[in-house]
Amino acid sequence: MKKKYIGAIDLGTTSTRFILFDHSVNIVSSYQIEHKQIYPQPGWVEHNPLQIWKNTVIAIDTTLKKAKIKAEEIAAIGITNQRETTVVWNPNTGKPYYNAIVWQDIRTDKICNGLELKYGHGFFRKRTGLPLTTYFSAPKIHWLLSNITGLKQAVTKDNAIFGTIDSWIIWQLSGGKRGGVHITDVTNASRTLMMNLKSLNWDSELLKIFEIPASMLPQIKPSIDSEIYAYTDKKGVLKYSIPICGDLGDQQAALFGQTCFKYGEAKNTYGTGCFLLLNTGEDFIYSKYGLLTTLAYKIRNQKAIYALEGSVANAGSLVQWFRDNLQLIKHSDEIESLARKVKDNGGIYFVPAFSGLFAPYWDSQARGLIVGLTHYINRNHIARSILESTAFQVYDIFMAMYKDSNIKLKSLKVDGGMTVNRLLMQFQSDILNIPIVRSEIVETTALGAAYAAGLAIGFWKNLAELKQNMKSGEKWIPKMKNEEREILCHNWQKAVKRTFHWL
Repeated sequence: MKKKYIGAIDLGTTSTRFILFDHSVNIVSSYQIEHKQIYPQPGWVEHNPLQIWKNTVIAIDTTLKKAKIKAEEIAAIGITNQRETTVVWNPNTGKPYYNAIVWQDIRTDKICNGLELKYGHGFFRKRTGLPLTTYFSAPKIHWLLSNITGLKQAVTKDNAIFGTIDSWIIWQLSGGKRGGVHITDVTNASRTLMMNLKSLNWDSELLKIFEIPASMLPQIKPSIDSEIYAYTDKKGVLKYSIPICGDLGDQQAALFGQTCFKYGEAKNTYGTGCFLLLNTGEDFIYSKYGLLTTLAYKIRNQKAIYALEGSVANAGSLVQWFRDNLQLIKHSDEIESLARKVKDNGGIYFVPAFSGLFAPYWDSQARGLIVGLTHYINRNHIARSILESTAFQVYDIFMAMYKDSNIKLKSLKVDGGMTVNRLLMQFQSDILNIPIVRSEIVETTALGAAYAAGLAIGFWKNLAELKQNMKSGEKWIPKMKNEEREILCHNWQKAVKRTFHWL
């Protein structure tokens, strides 16, 4: 049977989806399903790994049935995932020892503070490109080993292994306890605080510092490998052996899907969080202004490509908070119509430091606030300030990226669910003072995973062919006057400073 499609499993922070692309990069069929967000204590965020696996099975099965497509028609599958989120499970039973600790979780704050006092601010950044914060995987593993009864003993008996969500799902897809493959790729490994940025291997000294046995860790692979990572288990959901041969963290997948293959090309993804990545080529730049140095991707045995990244913790999740906690709207897309009912934010600024501030500030002690409230303010102003806060946070990262790289972007490629909000996109263009260009395919994260898998098996020939597939969608041009922009950004930064060190 002819291999017509590439499948992409997109394992996001709030949902899982499976998308089938044809050779012309059309979405043939897809299905998305949300998983529960678990908040055991303030600042703690967890997911149920078994629910994510169950939802993956549902998403794959439903996608195929919707389009009446057989598994035999799928040439390969690529994986993209929420990064840093940490799972430890028993490879003999397939059962996790604890819920997945999500990238937003800040329970490891004391662990990070203690290590920073001992080793200094720059020690970890020099080896990994990352600051020592609660964001990354290694402190989460340390917390699990220290707090879950019997886990240390299980590790000594080879009964406990670690993975980010890509590793967990690849292991399940390739057989699970019947011999699942335990791997990750360089982009996900680069987000753990355990991989050496130069060697692209696990760093033995860092493992010793975090007290993490190397036996727990997956094998690190290229993002696109000439050797197929694994095959889907014939006894599993697909009932057929399909190559699994592309793996990228979600933001790197979006960079790849946006075909930002050249030095100086950048993209911003508006999802649960917000992530601006700049391709810096084969050389990595150590940030002096609060950004992350990370792997962009690695193709087979070619040299790795690096990136500068700025991370915003709350973007789409802030809209969900407005919907679910304040219950001022029933559906997330209603926020734009509310925000359009007022001409401006009425003087209020919303800093969503629910889990502290990420780039470029890295203050886990910060907490969210709304400033500038008066009797004049109504829910429409709050709705507008929520959308504007995403654009302001991107502005902070944008300015840090310019200082680090001296690259002045002439436009910004954007993708992700929030880009359907035209008010937000126009305000983003106004605040950055450059054009914003949205991809015709909004879900470029899944597309990047599909591209990776397709390249690995020759479904697409090379990067040049992928570049030809790229189609731009809507474009926004800045309209705001300089004076207004300066006032808004000045007031935003005043508001941000009031969140510092709240705890």
